[in-house]
Amino acid sequence: MVNDEFIGAGWAFPLRVDAAGGIALVTREREIEESIRLVLGTAYGERPMRPEFGCAIHDEVFSPIDASTFGRIAADVRRSLRRWEPRIDVREVEVTRDPDEPATLYIDIRYAVGSSNDPRNLVFPFYMIPAEE
Repeated sequence: MVNDEFIGAGWAFPLRVDAAGGIALVTREREIEESIRLVLGTAYGERPMRPEFGCAIHDEVFSPIDASTFGRIAADVRRSLRRWEPRIDVREVEVTRDPDEPATLYIDIRYAVGSSNDPRNLVFPFYMIPAEE
């Protein structure tokens, strides 16, 4: 089992209040999931005081929806999570297209928390803007 101090606790994202009116906090694996979503959902330059925070997948919004783009997205996800979420070990990143909505990609991240062998995964939807035909 992973030490709770290693994982920590943080503000819930999106920011919200709890039942007592205080800032809602998340702990354990939920905190890591929210952190992953925050990293992937933030474009470089979006945070004025920390412009290098985030992930470059947003640069691919207008790219062709093909295997080359999928490879770049997977590499960007690995690179950003390695830098911004050191509590996890990314095992695999797979990018697939939604069969019913061609402009929707699913980024499936398989990871383990710390040095545990407890496998986890998170699917992050990413929306492309297809080229006009």
